[in-house]
Amino acid sequence: MTSENSLGEPRAVPLAISMGDACGIGPEIIARLWQQGAVQDAVVVGDAAVMRRALRVVGGGLAVATLTDLSERPRVPPHCLPVWAPEGLPADLVEAPVGQIDARAGAAAARCIEAAVAQVQAGAARALVTAPIHKEALHAAGSPYPGHTEMLQALAGGAPVRMMLANEELRTVLVTIHCSLRQAIERVTREAVRETLVITHAALRRMGFATPRIAVAGLNPHAGEGGLFGDEEIVHIAPAIADARAAGIEASGPFAPDTIFMRARRGEFDVVVAMVHDHGLIPVKYLGVEQGVNVTLGLPFVRTSPDHGTAFDIAGRGVADPASLAAALAMARRLTADAAR
Repeated sequence: MTSENSLGEPRAVPLAISMGDACGIGPEIIARLWQQGAVQDAVVVGDAAVMRRALRVVGGGLAVATLTDLSERPRVPPHCLPVWAPEGLPADLVEAPVGQIDARAGAAAARCIEAAVAQVQAGAARALVTAPIHKEALHAAGSPYPGHTEMLQALAGGAPVRMMLANEELRTVLVTIHCSLRQAIERVTREAVRETLVITHAALRRMGFATPRIAVAGLNPHAGEGGLFGDEEIVHIAPAIADARAAGIEASGPFAPDTIFMRARRGEFDVVVAMVHDHGLIPVKYLGVEQGVNVTLGLPFVRTSPDHGTAFDIAGRGVADPASLAAALAMARRLTADAAR
């Protein structure tokens, strides 16, 4: 995907980076990567004053260039961080205390996501990379969504989506995400597992896997041990795997959740589908959050994010590691390589 600037010259469509929670580390890890010259193909969707503060936090002698439109990106001087502020941001956002939950920050984070999605959908940005948000701040602002994934699903029209967390050693996709464990168990149905397998297969095909090898983790200890420790594997998970295989998807299992991730890490499978949030995310995060990337599967556009939260405990100190955000940007670039040209 390319367009032209005012001189009729071709230009690459930028990535959009939503600022995240203004009181967390999102703005400063963006600023740190900009300082390192790692995000010159992007525009920050956020508040200019907050980003100026972030640049000061990381010790950057750089300026902020405020854009009225993402198409102005090619005209931004090299030493300036391009920021596009959507309408509707709180006027006093920069006064929200760093490291604390604040409704203003929650409202601004939601507004930046909404605006960034609209820009991607309009073709003004080729992908969305989201800095961390805080779920309690979202709630304080009155947002009905428990997190990024649910919000993005709604903004994309409600199509089914799934969360994938990935690094260089392991990929995992979740059947259920942000709900209580009791609710998650109730949501592990044949239809939900089958839908997850279909979405995962299609997404990995787009990532270049000709025939993705999908391992399916069980829900119960030892994958239920033939019904001794629970029957979800027999009633829901195994039938969903059979459905997927009948449709030409190379899915296997259900396997014991405590060992299947090791097998995938050794290369036996390309991805593991896990039933609940922590089953799937703990193995990836244990390998190092600095390299983990969250990818939302099933959206009509590319969205990635870092594998960590707002880190209020270190926000504003300039010590936050931007490696996971860098990995998320790299993943977005790989998934939109054609659109960048």
